[in-house]
Amino acid sequence: MSAPDDSPEAPRIDTGRPHPARMYDWFLGGKDNYPVDEAMGRQLMALEPNIPLITRINRAFMRRATHWAAAQGIRQFLDIGAGIPTEPNLHQVAQRVAPEARVVYCDHDPIVLAHAEALLRGSAEGAIDYVQADARDPEVILQRAGEVLDFGRPVALSMIALLHFLSDADGARTVVERLTDALAPGSCLTLSHITTDFHSARIAREADSRYKAGGLTLAPRDRAAFTRFFTGLELVAPGVVLAEQWHPELGEPVAGQEAGFVSAMYAGVARTR
Repeated sequence: MSAPDDSPEAPRIDTGRPHPARMYDWFLGGKDNYPVDEAMGRQLMALEPNIPLITRINRAFMRRATHWAAAQGIRQFLDIGAGIPTEPNLHQVAQRVAPEARVVYCDHDPIVLAHAEALLRGSAEGAIDYVQADARDPEVILQRAGEVLDFGRPVALSMIALLHFLSDADGARTVVERLTDALAPGSCLTLSHITTDFHSARIAREADSRYKAGGLTLAPRDRAAFTRFFTGLELVAPGVVLAEQWHPELGEPVAGQEAGFVSAMYAGVARTR
């Protein structure tokens, strides 16, 4: 793994405004967050009390999708918007199936970089690295990830709970298209995404307002808009479904999830042709 950048120009952690990676950590019960992240998290839970459960369901989907990709023979993984490491992380799932798997994580929050060296330990047979880059800059991601991954061979690209922080104006579709264009046939794209299809318009407006007040972008999409991210790819059965409905047999039940619970998180995996 590359060493973190300790130069004076290295980005500094901004504790004055919330950040999605740190809020996600707080929802999961982690300690790598700040009061501003907790404050925003509590505001959102006032609108949707099940957010911590939804984040666990999302993590469980990531693990199942990664296991599936590794079981299909994919040995390279690129996880963009990786967030603060939470065990079991993607590389642990992939290398449990295939110890020789090569994994590159990417995020732009300095706190993720601060923990990457200590927490992202891979198998001796494989490789693991971390790229400090913004998801809106796919060229930088591909260039740096290409130092570890061979894009001439299949790669499992994951963007878990990321795209709802990129608006259409930010070029979310263009980002996905550029990244998938770089993938060899036999690769796969794994996505999960917040939706307001199961919430009232009032709650959607209030959530958007609170994110904007915190200096953040929130762009929930309906099922049709989310599905368009897979345009040109071959969706893996069962297609676009709620995160908890995507091959539950590949993982363990999520604690606290009752039968019939709706996560309001769409998920899907598609193959490149």
